[in-house]
Amino acid sequence: MEQVTRRTVLKAAGVGAAVAGSTLVVPSLTGPAARAIPPTGAGRGRGVAIFGGGMSGLTVAHELIERGFSVTVYEPAFLGGKARSMDVPNTAAGGRLALPGEHGFRFFPGCYQHVPDTMERIAVGGGNVKDTHLINVEGAVIALDEAGYAPITVPQSVNGFVEHASAIVNLENLRNSITTSLKIVGDIPPQELAYFVTRELIIATSCEERRLGQWEKQSWMEFVKAKGKSSAYQKYLVSALTRATVAAKPDLGSARTIGQIGLALVTSATGLISQYAGTIVGGGVDRVLNAPTNHAWINPWVDYLRGRGVQFVMGQGATAFDVAGGQITGVQVSDGAGSSSTVTSDWYVAAMPLDRLKPLLQPAVLSAAPELAGIAQLQDDWMVGIQYFLSRRSDVPPSHIASLGTPWALTGLFQAGPWDVDFGRKYGDGRVHDCLSVDVSDWDTPGILYGKTAKQCSKEEIAKEVWAQMSRALNRGSTPILRDSELVSWHLDPGITWDPTISNATPLMVNTADSYQHRPTADTAIPNFFIGGDHVRTNIDLATMEGANESGRRVANAILDASGSNAERAAVHPLWELPFLDPFKQTDRDRYRAGLPHIMDV
Repeated sequence: MEQVTRRTVLKAAGVGAAVAGSTLVVPSLTGPAARAIPPTGAGRGRGVAIFGGGMSGLTVAHELIERGFSVTVYEPAFLGGKARSMDVPNTAAGGRLALPGEHGFRFFPGCYQHVPDTMERIAVGGGNVKDTHLINVEGAVIALDEAGYAPITVPQSVNGFVEHASAIVNLENLRNSITTSLKIVGDIPPQELAYFVTRELIIATSCEERRLGQWEKQSWMEFVKAKGKSSAYQKYLVSALTRATVAAKPDLGSARTIGQIGLALVTSATGLISQYAGTIVGGGVDRVLNAPTNHAWINPWVDYLRGRGVQFVMGQGATAFDVAGGQITGVQVSDGAGSSSTVTSDWYVAAMPLDRLKPLLQPAVLSAAPELAGIAQLQDDWMVGIQYFLSRRSDVPPSHIASLGTPWALTGLFQAGPWDVDFGRKYGDGRVHDCLSVDVSDWDTPGILYGKTAKQCSKEEIAKEVWAQMSRALNRGSTPILRDSELVSWHLDPGITWDPTISNATPLMVNTADSYQHRPTADTAIPNFFIGGDHVRTNIDLATMEGANESGRRVANAILDASGSNAERAAVHPLWELPFLDPFKQTDRDRYRAGLPHIMDV
């Protein structure tokens, strides 16, 4: 086997910012966030080998290359991981770009802090990625998949109301809003609506100890006590709303995780927390990129990292960790075609997805770091995107679409509006003028066409089923939003394959009830081995690109600590909460320590 060793030292350039502000929630984490910063010292060992070039791996590379480390990223497939976009093969013609495909449309809520900060540090044109390509989506389309519920368009800010007034203040939308609202009130008893709000208030006023010690151990379904409630309460408030906002299954997802991220979304929307971008006055609650993800973000990011000295070794994935004397002595990598080598470095980072990490945690690794055994208990699920290319530009204002109640938990976004682009001139062969990008979050519930789950369908059946479900939900008003005659083509994420049975190369970790105890911290008992990814314990506590980015910063800080570096630490932000809740949390802390239930938990 070839022996590869890297020890190059680059000039340090420390960046970062201290976190200032008000009330916050920080889970009880061990690891880099809890350690004191070494006051002095040039540091020991500057070579870092990162295995995985997704959001976490790129973040580690970004933070460390700016602090004088020598970084190499090993990636078996594609840089960007689940955040990437890709060209649809054989669709470019007449000097145009290929049609844009992606793993799933991007969503940057106002409570995201780490990803926008990273974007702001990536130059593009005369500015940076954040200011140039991250834009507000000012509206939302709510479509409930049941007779009598017509889709409605609602503004998410005053700006959105003003900019899209013609689409929001019209007779059809007004009629739809009234009839849908009346039907919701009729289907969901008022006392159940009030009860649901009370349960979220319990999360908001619970102390950290209760959130971790009690609500973490319950599913969201158990927490909101869906059993015995109306079918509309269970279907829309509990299930559909959860799937649409946090892409989690309420019967499996941790009540702490779902409740806490829901609280963060609402808090950011109030505009009362300066660290969050959201505001009900000025926009920022819901943001997207104004171009395909790779064009707007991933490619400029990789270019920046290469320019700073990061080395990317493509087509190489880790296959085994070598352990001796309680440390990693090397990592076996392979190109998947029989060629293998050993990578040695000072510091090793496993920034690969959960499904690829699990097989590498062999007995020698677990013997040296027994706390990693819990990773085997973590679960993942499927959330994958499909794009529909249309011959007409949609009249829907730039809006995320929540198709609540669809069997496959569908959400979507028309791309031409937010991208502000003439699709026919820029992409494909001139026939396509818009793209509806849809995320499929439930792969285990039978659909409406074939009575099969998504995992039981062929590629073509998935495309037809998703289109049918979106059409049924969106076309319940007097004017259809989707028309069969306007569908030109479609593109399913290539991570879904049939060889011979269906498989998914990009599953997503799910925060199941009581799984927090099994999740790793960024540092491990092996002093030169670190873990990044959306399965690592973070403040956002949800498998998202924000969580992966935060984990990458925690890895970077852990390596700075372990190496004795005096470089400024990467900023790690908490989930901010409203200060007026603090007295209520303190009361609950006293009650929890006394063995008493939450005062509203009746």
